[in-house]
Amino acid sequence: MPGKRQGGLPRVALGLLACGVALMMLAPGAGAVPPPPANPSDNDIAAAAGQVNNGVAEVGSLINDVASVEQQLRQLDSDVAIKREAVNKALVDLQSARAEADTAAGAESTAQHALTESGAAVVKARAAFDKFAVQVYMIPGSNSMVNYLSGDGAEESLNRAQLLSAVSKAQDSTMQDLQRAQVRRANADSVARRAKQAADAAAAAAETKKSAAENAVSIATAAVNAQQAQRAALTQQRNVAQQRLDGARQKVVGLQGQRAAYLAWDEQRREEEVAAAAAAAAAAVRAAADAESRDRAAELGDGQRSHTDLDDSPPPHRSLSVPTRPVGTPAQLIETVIDRAMSQLGVTYSWGGGNEDGPTKGIHDGGVADRYGDYNKIGFDCSGLMVYAFAGVGIDLPHYSGYQYQMGTKVPVAQRARGDMLFWGPNGSEHVALYLGDGKMLEAPESGAVVRITPVREGGIMPNAIRLIT
Repeated sequence: MPGKRQGGLPRVALGLLACGVALMMLAPGAGAVPPPPANPSDNDIAAAAGQVNNGVAEVGSLINDVASVEQQLRQLDSDVAIKREAVNKALVDLQSARAEADTAAGAESTAQHALTESGAAVVKARAAFDKFAVQVYMIPGSNSMVNYLSGDGAEESLNRAQLLSAVSKAQDSTMQDLQRAQVRRANADSVARRAKQAADAAAAAAETKKSAAENAVSIATAAVNAQQAQRAALTQQRNVAQQRLDGARQKVVGLQGQRAAYLAWDEQRREEEVAAAAAAAAAAVRAAADAESRDRAAELGDGQRSHTDLDDSPPPHRSLSVPTRPVGTPAQLIETVIDRAMSQLGVTYSWGGGNEDGPTKGIHDGGVADRYGDYNKIGFDCSGLMVYAFAGVGIDLPHYSGYQYQMGTKVPVAQRARGDMLFWGPNGSEHVALYLGDGKMLEAPESGAVVRITPVREGGIMPNAIRLIT
């Protein structure tokens, strides 16, 4: 079995972790349950019975205020998410350019070897020609070929003619050998020059891609830093509006209504937590037992550079094992993908994190991700979670949501099915999630959060879903 890249964690451990903290970690991700309302005491309810506030108009205004601030925050998050995924795109482009440079360098080496062999052939042919010339045109003497060719008599004349013919043919053959060797050397020299030019161009392209990746990181870092002050101000506005809204709701609805709302919320929360915990535990067990999907994922990652590697290090050694092909119906393969994704519920979000083998450390962004310590956390970002989930069925995805949106079959988002990928932002460049069915999706959302299940967000969703298994 191929070796796994550094940074992955055993799926059994992660599955047990997700199960062990399910009640704590899955509640925010259950999605359908809103934040808990206030739970007044019986004395509070008795004291406030019959009191109704007539400020319904004020409540409506506060609702609009909160919605407006939330919309601005979502726009800020979208802008930063696009810039972050642009870094993933630049990193993927860099690794592709490096692979082209490696191929060009190999072609140059092969051409240089052919040129050396051709040069040796020319030297050998020239030596043969020189030897022939010495033998034919030796210094005349009593026993030389010249004296022999000048003899008299009919028999000697016939012999002389035959010898001249043989010498002429040998001379032609030797000259042709020399000319062919010289042509081969000239051709090899031309191929070597072209290979050298291609290798130089590929190396320059790789260097350009590296600069583009470094520049993309700088752009994302600057955008995150610029966002902080504006986000803090908007968040404060939202909190103030939310506090006023909560107070108005207490007056309008009454404490007795709050008690009923709380009890209904608590019952719904418990039901969904139990269901989500059971589903996550079952998926973790199945994923831990599925050795074939782990092997396929390891084979996809075997020999690849790390997604976040900006250094010019050579590619890691790739084993010679033959990749295994997944066996099963499309429905069975989809469940393998979902099991692998579900087994990571509760795992920390880490910008840039995740590969075919599991969660990995994230990267620096100089802002939000750094404040949450993503660069030093083992986890997934949105596209990294998709890479891990689909690797178990032998599907190799690039670590960039915009490129993932160009793969597979596009289906109208209204016709999405279990196992499809959903996207947000221009050409899928902002975010990606895995659709589970029944209006639910699984995602690695943002710094400070964890892999979770949530209702599908229709706002800003791309018009098409991507189906990789048919």
